[in-house]
Amino acid sequence: MKVAVYEQIARIGHAAASAPRLMLLELLRQSPRTVEALARESGLSVANASQHLKVLRQARLVHAEKDGVFVTYRLAGEKVDEFCRVIREIAEARLLELQQIARTFDQERGGHEVVDRRRLLGRIRRREVTVIDVRPVEEYRAGHIPGAVSVPLAELEARLASLPRARDIVAYCRGPYCVMAPKAVKALRARGYKAAALADGVAEWRAHGLPVASGDAA
Repeated sequence: MKVAVYEQIARIGHAAASAPRLMLLELLRQSPRTVEALARESGLSVANASQHLKVLRQARLVHAEKDGVFVTYRLAGEKVDEFCRVIREIAEARLLELQQIARTFDQERGGHEVVDRRRLLGRIRRREVTVIDVRPVEEYRAGHIPGAVSVPLAELEARLASLPRARDIVAYCRGPYCVMAPKAVKALRARGYKAAALADGVAEWRAHGLPVASGDAA
């Protein structure tokens, strides 16, 4: 009986024991996606992404919904989101190799703004700071920091005139290993804006018990 139990539990470990599959899970933490969108964002071929998603689906880590010719994947509940977060935190705490990679990665992109999350939320509500979400718009709609404005990185240049110069700007994307927010900050600073990148993504914000908004409204 014990062996049978652990054989079933091991299915989760097997499904997660793959860098591409962990990357796909992390993308699905941001928003539901089609296999085509997942392949594009992860750099995998559609066929390869489909095979990895099949393994994740067999382990009941993701759900799939068919709409016409398209299949949309999403995480199979909050526990899966928590699992993704915890496995990354364990790796960050226990693996010296990952710690070194993280330090180098952070230095190369100019570091992140260290902020008190609740204080930042208060500053947003008092309009003391402008927070921009530079992820694709579908991720913003799925969940964003309350008060944040959707400014996808690809649209930043065209949207500069709409950003106030007299107010601090904080950009965020998918979390500490995402390069979109640091790229946005570099572009903003080059044009005279006072800007900083937030280490948190929406998943980290939610994990700390803070409110998350959805839809098009800030």
